[in-house]
Amino acid sequence: MTELAAGLTGEKSVVVSESNTALSFGSGLAPVFSTPYLVALMEGAAVDALTPVLTPEQGSVGTLVQVSHKAATPIGMTVTAKARLEEVEGRRLVFAVEAWDEQELVGEGRHERFIINNEKFLAKVEAKKQTK
Repeated sequence: MTELAAGLTGEKSVVVSESNTALSFGSGLAPVFSTPYLVALMEGAAVDALTPVLTPEQGSVGTLVQVSHKAATPIGMTVTAKARLEEVEGRRLVFAVEAWDEQELVGEGRHERFIINNEKFLAKVEAKKQTK
């Protein structure tokens, strides 16, 4: 595994559209940026931080998300999520995450990921189907 160190950062942005609203996801009735998509955007920012340092055999999986969705963002505005690697404990990684729209902080929290070997991980998932 490539050596990972605190301080790595990643960023992802998306324009709020009807397809990523609470109304579309079924997580609410308002046509505003959904909490599920906010979480996905934050996870994407963490993945973005890791992409340059992982080998082709490595990947990462999310294992914990603790996020506060603080403000609504209407259709047409851009939301940008940032992730900063705060802790490295073996294969366990902890990120501080936050997201802003064009006017204010809309979410913040903590996100945990684990480094995996892609081939071993997928083999284990495939084996799970065989035991059902």
